[in-house]
Amino acid sequence: MSAPQVQHITSRDNAFLKDLRRLSQENTAYRKQGRFWVEGDHLCRAALSRGVKPSIAVFSESLWPVALVEYAQAAIKTIVIPDPLFAGISGLESPASMGFVFDLPVAMGVQAQMASVILDRVQDAGNVGSILRSASAFGFKQIIALQGTAALWSPKVLRAGMGAHWGLQMVEGVGLADLTALALPMVVTSSHRGAFLHQMLQNKEIPMPCAWALGHEGQGVSSDLEALATLHVRIAQPGGEESLNVAAAAAVCLHACATAAFEG
Repeated sequence: MSAPQVQHITSRDNAFLKDLRRLSQENTAYRKQGRFWVEGDHLCRAALSRGVKPSIAVFSESLWPVALVEYAQAAIKTIVIPDPLFAGISGLESPASMGFVFDLPVAMGVQAQMASVILDRVQDAGNVGSILRSASAFGFKQIIALQGTAALWSPKVLRAGMGAHWGLQMVEGVGLADLTALALPMVVTSSHRGAFLHQMLQNKEIPMPCAWALGHEGQGVSSDLEALATLHVRIAQPGGEESLNVAAAAAVCLHACATAAFEG
């Protein structure tokens, strides 16, 4: 790989830095710019480990002289800025002093046969990121975000996802009509109807691959989406709680599917 082009920027009003601040601090700026920003060792290393290369690397002046070679040579273009400017860009309480800008993946339509998680208006970025981690861990490689779901490439979802984004295909802004492209059974969790998940696991009744639908934190899956479901499933809660957090429910359900496939 050729040596990166290194540019030093010192003006707060530089156009690139203005765009970078928007990427770091606004949930949907990535849609307008066609690129997104991640900060810190964990997310940057996760991308490189999957062979995903940034278009631009950004370093603070204090870190640049001692930056790891794999980071310093990761992008064709490298930008170095004063530490106070980096702190003004950072979305973290303790700025990490380095980050990468990536081109947004080319949008693809719903893949018919790919094990999927459907997010129906799941609005909390932490929940969405956690669900992405579970999906990646348990073999659900397609995330289908219905309209009203938190922006998948927003800074908070990226941080909560902890690198899961790199192993997933994301489809955003989907309507119910687009789900007809799926050629998989759709499974919906419910607190009041359907078979218990553990019994389905024991009886080898869990379909895999499938598309698992997860709903809004307060309202759950919409009635229109429920009407499309092949199966309704409940999670037994012998401790007596009314319901589980949607991210916790996702982890339980997706792990059960992975177990069924493994034992299969």
